[in-house]
Amino acid sequence: MSHTDETSTDGGAQLSDDQLFGQLAEADSVHLSKWERFDRTLDAYVLAPGRVAWNDWRTRFGIVVIALFAFTGTVAPQLVKSPATNQAPVNHPPFYGGLSAITEQGGWIDVTQASFGYISIPWLSFQYPLGADNYGSPIGRQLVHATPDMLELVIAGAIVSVGFAVLIGVTAGYKGGKVDSVLMSVTDIVMTMPGLPLVIVIAAIYPPRQAWLVGVVLAIDAWPGLARALRSQVLTLREESYVEASRTMGLPSRTILSRDITPQLMPYILINAAQAGRKVIFESVALYFLGVLPFTTANWGIMMDTAYTDGYALVNLSNFYQLLWPMTAIIVISFGFILFSQGMDRVFNPRIRARHAKKAGADEEEIPN
Repeated sequence: MSHTDETSTDGGAQLSDDQLFGQLAEADSVHLSKWERFDRTLDAYVLAPGRVAWNDWRTRFGIVVIALFAFTGTVAPQLVKSPATNQAPVNHPPFYGGLSAITEQGGWIDVTQASFGYISIPWLSFQYPLGADNYGSPIGRQLVHATPDMLELVIAGAIVSVGFAVLIGVTAGYKGGKVDSVLMSVTDIVMTMPGLPLVIVIAAIYPPRQAWLVGVVLAIDAWPGLARALRSQVLTLREESYVEASRTMGLPSRTILSRDITPQLMPYILINAAQAGRKVIFESVALYFLGVLPFTTANWGIMMDTAYTDGYALVNLSNFYQLLWPMTAIIVISFGFILFSQGMDRVFNPRIRARHAKKAGADEEEIPN
């Protein structure tokens, strides 16, 4: 079938802008050298999406937060001492560098210590900037060494929940018939199960002691809703003209799903992946705080439980900082996930991506937001 026949309006199948742009680029690439084809591919699929993402403040903020989270979960634990070493004073306040702490502990990194007669003014100390808990463990080091397990939780939970949802929802919506009926019956069965009691029972019978296994257990009931939503969208997308054109050309189902249908769903999938990551973080912290999950590894929920039960952080407000820091970490990473997923919606817009690809050498001011 010729290009004119595929894009005609008198009864012929119409291609989307993204497909038309891709076919024209493929036709032009025949006359290009290998380096020129590589340069175009790099610009179209890496540089242009990167420019689109970086021009949105939400994506910039999300990238920075996620990058810091990933760095703290991979590299930082190798650079920061374990919280069990070099113990701080018990219930040491954040940034406190008073004279008593200097004389008792010695060797602190204090800015200065001012004294005017009977008035002593303690200045900041950066030895334990976030303070220490009821056992003298520095909170900053606890946060760093708890982040790798939180990173495993988020990745495992997001992959399981979103992966199952995409696989089942997209396949059921595109195939239809008996495949759709069987897959949706399984989805409905899982959806009717009470999620939290199911997780508690599983954790009580088979206590998950690895962080990634905790994420998998928490994601067991997280995929049915997304699977049904994706199925509904695929039922509409499979009737589009460009999908019909691909079927007419005899392309296999896996190619149609990966090239024509799944990219249209990526913004929605990304947003739900961020929601799944947040859900896993919130549920794991809550279950560790309540003591349902075993205290086998460092975790922000365990830090909050220690602050509540041993530091009496809600009764003795001077120790509230022991709850504040892990809560702040949870809020910041959740906010970063949400903004990143919202900003990535522009990256999967073919018109915006093509416009940025055409302006590969333009100044930042010339690139539209």
